[in-house]
Amino acid sequence: MSHVIVAPDKFKGSLTAPQVAAAVARGLREAVPDLDVRCLPVADGGDGTVDAAVAAGFVKVGRWVTGPVGKPVPASFAVRGTTAVVEVAAAAGLTLLDRPAPLDATSHGVGELLKAALDTGCTTIVLGLGGSACTDGGAGMLEALGGASFDGVDLVLASDVDNPLLGPTGAAAVYGPQKGASPDQVEILEARLAAFASRLGLEHADRPGAGAAGGIGFAALAVLGARFRPGIEVVLELVGFAEAVGEASLVITGEGSLDAQTRHGKAPFGVVRASGDVPVVAVAGQCSVEPGDLGLKAAYALLDIEPDVTRCMAQAEPLLAGIGGRIARDWVSE
Repeated sequence: MSHVIVAPDKFKGSLTAPQVAAAVARGLREAVPDLDVRCLPVADGGDGTVDAAVAAGFVKVGRWVTGPVGKPVPASFAVRGTTAVVEVAAAAGLTLLDRPAPLDATSHGVGELLKAALDTGCTTIVLGLGGSACTDGGAGMLEALGGASFDGVDLVLASDVDNPLLGPTGAAAVYGPQKGASPDQVEILEARLAAFASRLGLEHADRPGAGAAGGIGFAALAVLGARFRPGIEVVLELVGFAEAVGEASLVITGEGSLDAQTRHGKAPFGVVRASGDVPVVAVAGQCSVEPGDLGLKAAYALLDIEPDVTRCMAQAEPLLAGIGGRIARDWVSE
């Protein structure tokens, strides 16, 4: 009997990774009722990293923290044993804003979440760096930590980007506009980051990942002794993918858009690389690349079934279930 792993990332703006996995698994089981299906939703270090950990057996811990513009927001992190998973997006995410605040958004709540994780006694903390609203270099995070000690703690920065802090490929220039910053505001943010870096140690500004999450990566590397790793690799370890894939005959991955960026740190490409000789197919909202270029055997896009984007996003779950059935017929021998 075939053993199938369903390991997608979220469909941004539509479904969480666990929802995507559940919909595909439902379609697979409807087509082949006794099929052995294991759902291992994943993430690349951005929003959804805590969801992936919880789906893999971590316990969700809730806290009220300072949001990106100072208002209290409910947030959560995940704990299993002495390992915690924290994501920047939970406390300082773009999705928490009613309107952009490129000059004012703070990472203060991220520090509060990290301190909460320390207080649980965790000695390994994974910090997912995606989805931030702030470009404060991690200053707010450090302020909230208030000198809390990370001695003996392995702080792992998980991200799908490895940008430096400053310059044309840095936090302000590349990601400031995505957070609502005008060209003049980008210059202001760059000057702030440069001044902050000169105080904490410019030698850390060029380290891979220093520019991630508006410079939170820089502060964590320079002050907290963190180390940087590709987010999908960290998450695959957290969810036990290597152990699971050894018994698999097929892996199904996916994300909202399979495109030219997928090769650069995104979850589906990481799943392909971690799957070895096991064939991998993908589900997606849309696909604008040749599946083979990503190491995929095939890709199944929702827009190929429902070309209206609004309806496609609204009906993503039943559409994915239908695709799960197609994958079962195409790739699973009963």
